[in-house]
Amino acid sequence: MSDKYETVIGVEIHVELTTKTKLFCSCKTDFGADVNTQTCPVCLGMPGVLPVLNASAVEYAIKAALAMNLKINEHSIFERKNYFYPDLPKGYQISMYRQPLSRNGYVEIPMNGGKKRIGITRIHLEDDAAKLVHTGDIDESFTSSVDFNRSGVPLIEIVSEPDMNSPEEMKSYYEAVKSILEYTGVSDCDMEKGQLRIEANISVRARDNHQITTERSEIKNLNSIRYAIRAVEYEVERHKKALESGEILRMETRLFDSETGVTRPMRGKEEAHDYRYFPEPDLIPIEPSREWIEDIRKHLPELPEARKQRFINEYQLPEQDAILLVSSKKLADYYEDCVKAYNDPKIVSNWVLNDLMALLSNSKQSLEECKITPKHLSGMLKLMGDGTISGKIAKTVFEEMFNTGKMADLVVKEKGLVQISDESELTKIIEQVIAENPGPAQDYRDGKQKSIGFLVGQVMKATKGKANPQLVNKILAEMLKP
Repeated sequence: MSDKYETVIGVEIHVELTTKTKLFCSCKTDFGADVNTQTCPVCLGMPGVLPVLNASAVEYAIKAALAMNLKINEHSIFERKNYFYPDLPKGYQISMYRQPLSRNGYVEIPMNGGKKRIGITRIHLEDDAAKLVHTGDIDESFTSSVDFNRSGVPLIEIVSEPDMNSPEEMKSYYEAVKSILEYTGVSDCDMEKGQLRIEANISVRARDNHQITTERSEIKNLNSIRYAIRAVEYEVERHKKALESGEILRMETRLFDSETGVTRPMRGKEEAHDYRYFPEPDLIPIEPSREWIEDIRKHLPELPEARKQRFINEYQLPEQDAILLVSSKKLADYYEDCVKAYNDPKIVSNWVLNDLMALLSNSKQSLEECKITPKHLSGMLKLMGDGTISGKIAKTVFEEMFNTGKMADLVVKEKGLVQISDESELTKIIEQVIAENPGPAQDYRDGKQKSIGFLVGQVMKATKGKANPQLVNKILAEMLKP
């Protein structure tokens, strides 16, 4: 059944901007403040109040749009998007539709060894709704409270073209957009804090006849990319089964239940006319000058794709290493700080991507919480480089640094982990190992080169991993000459 059909996915990403104040008032946007302490008559929707546009929010929105190759419109307007819900104090949202801030951009995602371009229809500004706090499950809750601290926080909505054909492509698109937003500094993109929210639109059509298609459904309120993927996978299968059985699906908005892994109807899908858009009479049009736009463009930071290419060219890294390192600005910054202190880019990359990321994953820590700073890692690598510790001992040192935050030299001193590089001391140990293992020793003399690996392992075991492995190999080879 899968080969007969093609999935069509479009994504809307809502992003909270990192401005210090809200979009139309001077209330703060600090996350975690006491309930309803960051409010005023404007963001509470009181009668007679007038919104005043936050210029920083416009600048951030333009910066994000330029970074994703959109054209900034010379004339854009705010409109009232009318609908009624308890989290919307005014009874409408101030948004953009017919004349948005920017249009027609794209990001590129990796695909089959190449790249695929995902179109972006528009990026526009709007104010966020308040937050509903339910007592228990939303379907069974008898009461809900409203926290208006989030009401009026500036958002950009990034609306993609329906250019994605699988959940994997959607994930790649989301990661590309998130990375660009982090690099430009317009948002912290913390989904747990609601700073990044996804809505996915899905339909399925016959691969050889695009006229045979399902009506699209929209999945709302996806607060993690993992849930988004699960929701889309379920919905795609639902649409395929409908085509197979001849069932007619109506256009609708659905919610994803993370416990059961299924989507369920929320309401019929609204179209633009359902919201009765009309120009916001209390706000003048946005008409950014060409000079201002070009100044913002000129001051854009190095973006993920450019940084990836620089890592490949400047540090001679494999492409996959570079892709992983630049996927997060914080990770890329961490890596470069390490390289500045210890100039062996590939060794640093190996430790960051393998050992550090494994410990972070196992402990469920973020990079910001990690006790191993670039100074810690570079200090340990210097001890490896000058022969003070072996690579095997370094693993122990690294884990101890991770757990305690102690510097590598202190860990080595406290645990007595200095590498044994005294040739006379190692020679005595190696003589004992050869005497205890005459079979592998004779195998090596008879030309079985791999046998030396067993003997090296026995020496390392006898020295509790402290022996200098290069020196052990050298001494063994000399002592076992036929």
